[in-house]
Amino acid sequence: MHQLQTQEVDIVVIGGGQSGLATGYFLRRTGYSFIILDAGSKPGGAWNQGWDSLRLFSPAEASSLPGWPMPKLAETTDVGVFPARQQVVDYLKAYESRYKLPIQRSLQVERVTLGVGGYEITTDKGLWRARAVVSATGSESHPFIPPYPGIGEYQGQQLHSADYRSPGRWAGQRVLIVGGGNSGAQIMAEVSRIAHTVWVTLTEPTFLPDDVDGRVLFSQATERYHALQTGETTKFAGGLGDIVMVPSVKEARSRGVLQAVRPFVRLTETGVVWPDGRSETFDAIIWCTGFRPATDYLRPLGVVDRDDKVATEGTRALHSDGLWLVGYGSWTGFASATLIGVGRSARTTAEEIKTYLEQYSTASINHD
Repeated sequence: MHQLQTQEVDIVVIGGGQSGLATGYFLRRTGYSFIILDAGSKPGGAWNQGWDSLRLFSPAEASSLPGWPMPKLAETTDVGVFPARQQVVDYLKAYESRYKLPIQRSLQVERVTLGVGGYEITTDKGLWRARAVVSATGSESHPFIPPYPGIGEYQGQQLHSADYRSPGRWAGQRVLIVGGGNSGAQIMAEVSRIAHTVWVTLTEPTFLPDDVDGRVLFSQATERYHALQTGETTKFAGGLGDIVMVPSVKEARSRGVLQAVRPFVRLTETGVVWPDGRSETFDAIIWCTGFRPATDYLRPLGVVDRDDKVATEGTRALHSDGLWLVGYGSWTGFASATLIGVGRSARTTAEEIKTYLEQYSTASINHD
């Protein structure tokens, strides 16, 4: 059995999706060597796993990574100016090529441990050593399904929105859709065209005004964020988790199916039991219940909590020097899980890493 090679670099970025690319864009300016390690076999990150009809909530110019705007659609389509999933994938592929970002693909990071002078990143294709690590794997590879009573008894089809592609297989069937976010609303709207659907949400969904798209939503969420930082109050139309009235959701409203009910009590072999004791049969359940951070490889460092998060100040890990986390959501920076929002977190992270490595080098020289 041959020995896997060991390589050394100043910075290892784990994850080659939008967060890893944005971080790489700014790391280019630091003068330090870095590599982006990606488990995927092709560019595009989690966007490769989106369902077929998935579209952004904002036009291309409002959905871009640092440095280079996403090209606009050549023509207006039936959904206006909102780019489709494949356009996002194509943009991310062109982005990493444009900036010649150093990426190695089809490489699974198994664990990150402390080593002499920094970190050791063990992969299925070799060992990397680095003085700084950026974790940017997001959450799409770690879907979450709540542990409802009886979930193991249910005999029908179950899948998470991460594995949903199109509704064709459920034509004429009874489908339960669980989850009150945008994915739940959009998938319910699509499946309800060919199947009988029931939509379950924890609370009554919040639908944004028809004229509010991602641009307005992000602008108002930014206003709220800055107001909270200064202790002020502000009025805004909604939050980043509220439901945007994209064309498919508007169409579902016109059909009278854009209605949700509160959760069931438990699952049975054939369906669910509602709070009033009534049983209902479903052929399939689609779980649109979100994701958890994909941080298992950081567990050897002892920094991952029960929710798979890491304590941070901004993006810097509090309990492991030289570790940063980018793009996981609000706990790693405002709107950092969005295309347009991750740039701020990425820029700050690169600046902090540069300072950290400069101090690291100075300390080494003084020690010598």
